[in-house]
Amino acid sequence: MERQWRPAMPEDLKFARELTCTGMLRYYIKHDLLWQDEAFDVAWAGRDNRVITWGDNILGYVSLSRDARALYIRELHIVEAFRGQGTGCWVIDQVRALAHQEGRPALRLTVFENNPAQVLYERKGFRMVGKDECFLRMQLDIPGRDC
Repeated sequence: MERQWRPAMPEDLKFARELTCTGMLRYYIKHDLLWQDEAFDVAWAGRDNRVITWGDNILGYVSLSRDARALYIRELHIVEAFRGQGTGCWVIDQVRALAHQEGRPALRLTVFENNPAQVLYERKGFRMVGKDECFLRMQLDIPGRDC
């Protein structure tokens, strides 16, 4: 049995919202930010959302957006019971391959400065390219296609 990802369906919204809120609420509180379900739902509607599965288990999800400069990881959340088992690395590898396939020059994300996930991102080759208030902006350059 292998990990897979599939396009998110409308019924996945509630799961994704609750997983994100549960995982991120401490950062929102620490940085005096306001969590809003409605804002999450609007952002979800405009993104390429993929649910990560392993057999019948839902491990988490990743939310992507694009522009000419990059493929962006907007959200990446793994269910707590499945953390530390390589799923985050697997997802980043899938997104990196997608960026390469689409010919995007970079993969970008933003992470709270005090979120330990930044260690994973650095291990996967992301580098810090900027800082905004409580967030670090990180980027992974994607090599061009071979001729």
